[in-house]
Amino acid sequence: MRVDHVSYACRPEGLEATTERIADRLGIEPVKGGVHPRFGTRNMILPLTNHQYVEVVEVLQHPAAEKAPYGQAVRARSAAGGGWLGWVVEVEDLAPFERRLGREAVPGHRVFPDGRCLQWHQIGVKGLIADPQLPFMVHFDSAPEMHPSQARITDVGLHGMSIAGSPERVTDWLGAPVEEVLEDLEVEWRYPEGTPGLLEVTFTTPDGAVTI
Repeated sequence: MRVDHVSYACRPEGLEATTERIADRLGIEPVKGGVHPRFGTRNMILPLTNHQYVEVVEVLQHPAAEKAPYGQAVRARSAAGGGWLGWVVEVEDLAPFERRLGREAVPGHRVFPDGRCLQWHQIGVKGLIADPQLPFMVHFDSAPEMHPSQARITDVGLHGMSIAGSPERVTDWLGAPVEEVLEDLEVEWRYPEGTPGLLEVTFTTPDGAVTI
């Protein structure tokens, strides 16, 4: 169980402009992602080191976005001005989470420009909606070389996060000590003044630390 990526809901200026603003801060050339047909969203990718990445995501005017929890979450965050949507944990087996939450993981996919299809399953977005400090869980079904972090070689890495919330609450959600999941990152837990959630993410770059 490890942090796979952090997700940023686009601001009113739209997906491309929001991504370019973050990419300029980090010194990364963004990669076009694609449409998530099941969720009614589309994304762009900022690859990082350590098999991690930043996803910048936008909701579409699509019926799927009204039904899928992920589309609902992105729409709500963007409607509030955009910003960090949450953090995502990659796991080897989603079955324990399916049993605990009493529902099956949802399949997702997007098609690459060359026709290859990236496939995964995810679960826990409803938890994120109810309590934004909570990550959701993902398992990639496609080969490791298709992971979004592999889209471009980069020297920018995920360094730390600031989360409004409680490590005990997240530990209970994950069924494992959150300190172990976040052991490679510097994490600051803040008492939420209002809505809990992911407040800031810090990256290591050749020019020093950058916090967004």
